[in-house]
Amino acid sequence: MAAIELSEVRKVYAGGVEAVKGVSLTIPDGAFCVLVGPSGCGKSTLLRMVAGLESISGGTVRIGGRVVNDLEPASRDIAMVFQNYALYPHMTVRQNLEYGLKNRRTPKEEIARRVEEAARILEIGQYLDRRPGQLSGGQRQRVAMGRAIVREPAAFLFDEPLSNLDAKLRVTMRAEIRRLQRRLKTTSLYVTHDQLEAMTLADQLVVLNAGRIEQAGSPMAIYEKPASLFVATFIGSPAMNLVPLDGPGASPLATLAGPGKAKQTLGIRPEHMRLLEGGAGVRADEIVLDLSVSGVEVVGAESYVTGRLANSGPEIAVRVPGYSHLEPGASVKAAAPLGAFHRFDAESGRRLELA
Repeated sequence: MAAIELSEVRKVYAGGVEAVKGVSLTIPDGAFCVLVGPSGCGKSTLLRMVAGLESISGGTVRIGGRVVNDLEPASRDIAMVFQNYALYPHMTVRQNLEYGLKNRRTPKEEIARRVEEAARILEIGQYLDRRPGQLSGGQRQRVAMGRAIVREPAAFLFDEPLSNLDAKLRVTMRAEIRRLQRRLKTTSLYVTHDQLEAMTLADQLVVLNAGRIEQAGSPMAIYEKPASLFVATFIGSPAMNLVPLDGPGASPLATLAGPGKAKQTLGIRPEHMRLLEGGAGVRADEIVLDLSVSGVEVVGAESYVTGRLANSGPEIAVRVPGYSHLEPGASVKAAAPLGAFHRFDAESGRRLELA
């Protein structure tokens, strides 16, 4: 096991396109770090530079305290799991697991021990004599993970390994990967564009935007205190509600504006709001907003009611328990605690602390 340290890492492609712009990050020994961000933000490029599959234009990558910038992938003591599994179709599962160890001239007894141990951990012992084409997507992904485990590397690198699986299987495999990493305690760097996947897997969450780190920290710290408008809207589903203070319907929120900032945007999560229905009263710490319902999304145990603020303002989503019978066009009032709002500079997008 080993920490992964990035210091001012950059990637510039031909033509001067800068995909990664001076990223510095330390992933502690044994931690599970997830890089998340939209397509084109540089997360996969960064992972590939750590793996040695992409050259480094500037900065330093260390694994276990050793600078690996100029080392080949095989010399970096890492194991990678890809989204397309990268299994050899003409080999059995056992042969796929053994292949890398044989290339490293690992003793036969040690190969057998590692393969049996990985098969036991991943519950794929009954598939050892099958070929990948005879397995389901989830089984193939377990084999791909097994091939990484038998290496007993200093670090695991995951490149969107669940993106080819259906929704139900993704949930199952997420839990298996997290359980496996906690058991092995191997430093892990995981790339995904799925913020739910990122939130459920990570010890350390890193939000990337346009080649830079927008925010890094624990998943809940980032969710509860986003550093920018980008993070506020990218992390969380539905996204955080945003209300420009100089826009329609924002006058009830004017008391939250801080001094000396002409353009501000307030944000609040849908779950921190409630609809005032059935005679519900307003608490002393709440502010009331008028909404014109534009839609209702029922997701089982709860619904999300979306309404336009003061008819012409931004759309606001409110989480309500159970099934909502509201119809588009209905007028409703939503209450929100003053302490649940976040304040951002509308121009820079950076977080401003509420007074």
